Amino acid sequence: MTQVCVDAGLVIKLVTPEEDSHLAELLFFQWKQDGTNMIAPVFAPAEVDSVLRKKVVRGLILQKVANEAFRLACELPIEIDNTTTCRKRAWEIAERFQFATVYDAIYLALAEAKGCEFWTADQTLYDQIKKHVPYVRFLRA
Repeated sequence: MTQVCVDAGLVIKLVTPEEDSHLAELLFFQWKQDGTNMIAPVFAPAEVDSVLRKKVVRGLILQKVANEAFRLACELPIEIDNTTTCRKRAWEIAERFQFATVYDAIYLALAEAKGCEFWTADQTLYDQIKKHVPYVRFLRA
């Protein structure tokens, strides 16, 4: 079975109305049709939930929209990987690319450890690493 590592930004585009949400829907639909297994690191659900809360607090979406997005996010068939130890490798990746935090580096380290593609909706991240990380994929690419 094929698997892919998905970041919170991609999930947010799937569950809330944003630019490129239609692309996320098509991608997730294709993965479902192909039987592709989606994985994410253990902190990913909290990251998704935090983004939804920020959108409400900042007035970008209504609470009822966030509630529905939260429900949808909880139902997504994303396997949360809590067995792969990526902390050291994530630190190395964050250092190499001068990331201010290790969140993105953990997604990259997980994908590397599992030998799968890492999918992101983060243009800045993608542009920063695309020439150096052959397994990174971008939603709009």
